Amino acid sequence: MPRGEPHPKRVFSYGEAAALLPEVQRLTEDAHRRVEALGPQPGQEADAVITEWAEALLAKGLEVKGLWLVDFDNGSGYYCWQHPEPSLRYFHTYEDGFSGRMPIQ
Repeated sequence: MPRGEPHPKRVFSYGEAAALLPEVQRLTEDAHRRVEALGPQPGQEADAVITEWAEALLAKGLEVKGLWLVDFDNGSGYYCWQHPEPSLRYFHTYEDGFSGRMPIQ
């Protein structure tokens, strides 16, 4: 994914992560639409869009863990969001990763 300057890490409360989610969703939906519009073999143009998307999220202190997959560090693991989920509903530990996602109670 991104190869630019190192970005500051940030720890989010659930409220902070939930408040930032609409911006994350907007950026992700825009990038997703742009990639989809490129057609079935998007090539380097898609790579550029995805890198731009990832850099924008990294600059906000988020972690990009895969295509359209974003983690908000909460100090004991991550609040985990993947496009097109409607809200921030999952958590996973640092060790478990995406496969260990649990619903936020």
